[in-house]
Amino acid sequence: MSEPAVDSEEVEHVAGLARVALEEAERERFAEQFGEILAAFETLDEVPEVEPEPDLTNVMRGDEVEESLSQEEALQNAPDTEDGQFKGPRVS
Repeated sequence: MSEPAVDSEEVEHVAGLARVALEEAERERFAEQFGEILAAFETLDEVPEVEPEPDLTNVMRGDEVEESLSQEEALQNAPDTEDGQFKGPRVS
């Protein structure tokens, strides 16, 4: 049987850094689980590399100066106005 990737001493060290108290059975179980996790990460090395997608380019239109609404036109559908401004409900 090969040596485990993570032993219970390493688990105890990590648990100490995290300030977590573990019993011996928990250390053994976590050592096995950490080994399985590391093995899963090793399978990522088997994934073939692909060509990266080309960099994105700006597809937005340029800003164009246009005439805007007059103050009167902007306020014509407002339910309530005051001194040429929108008037909303009181907050407090």
